Amino acid sequence: MQRTIKSPLIFEGVGLHGGRQARMVLHPAAPGTGIVFRRTDPGVAASVIPALWHRVAPSALCTRLVNADGASVSTVEHLMAALTGSGIHNVMVEVDGPELPILDGSATPFVEKILAVGPQTSPAPLRVLRLRRPVHVTRGQAYASLSPAPTLRIEFDIAFEDAAIGVQRKSLDMSNGSFVRELSNSRTFCRRADISTMHANGLALGGSLDNAVVVDGDRVLTPGGLRHWDEAVRHKMLDAMGDLGLAGVAILGHYRGYLAGHALTNALLRAVFADPANYWITPCDSRTASWLPGAGLYSESLARAA
Repeated sequence: MQRTIKSPLIFEGVGLHGGRQARMVLHPAAPGTGIVFRRTDPGVAASVIPALWHRVAPSALCTRLVNADGASVSTVEHLMAALTGSGIHNVMVEVDGPELPILDGSATPFVEKILAVGPQTSPAPLRVLRLRRPVHVTRGQAYASLSPAPTLRIEFDIAFEDAAIGVQRKSLDMSNGSFVRELSNSRTFCRRADISTMHANGLALGGSLDNAVVVDGDRVLTPGGLRHWDEAVRHKMLDAMGDLGLAGVAILGHYRGYLAGHALTNALLRAVFADPANYWITPCDSRTASWLPGAGLYSESLARAA
């Protein structure tokens, strides 16, 4: 069965990198639509942008989608993670600018409203992608891989000089609402030492201590501190969830990221789809559907989220 949302959802806030105020509306969509973005600001022609792996264009520190006519939308990863992790398959996302609002830097503001309004379920069949064999990509020391598994599992390793982050590793099965409980409230993060460089390159202009975790050596500068001692690696897993959602079909497989980022996860999807011998796509039966991210969420309380 495929799911959309029951009614429109509205979000407003600044974009993390451009610093521009943005208004975004999620609309219910028909079965088979998938996740689709549409720019509503004046002067953007042919503005429908499918949320698919082959529409990803190079961009620093975020995921940016571009259609064949050059219309683009950036920083889609947190919303994509929220939709994927909440088991929503079809949505039309209208946004009045080139970047989505960052809100608190996590996926929780999206998840809260998605769960509050609830899903509209259709009997239209859902498909899943299964790996036939491991696929991996590398860039220097960093790598990302997908290998056969009965559920979606995300495993991640990071290493930063700042002691407030240091070396972190986490592995989670994304079945049965695990994304909402374990990852959704983990915020984007950065090192204080990198902020000037980012600003000089036109990035993080909308960033603040209200929408990001900023660390400096062994100190967390963001008021209130961390939501989890390993919030940084949890957020990297959140990002990976969103980027994997651009497959356009639910994935059953073991994702492993080592020092990976948005670009490497997209390169991994491109490698998977480059050879049909890597995967097969099949209808999703009821048993398999019970293992997918978001299954069972709507009978639970969001208050159980970690």
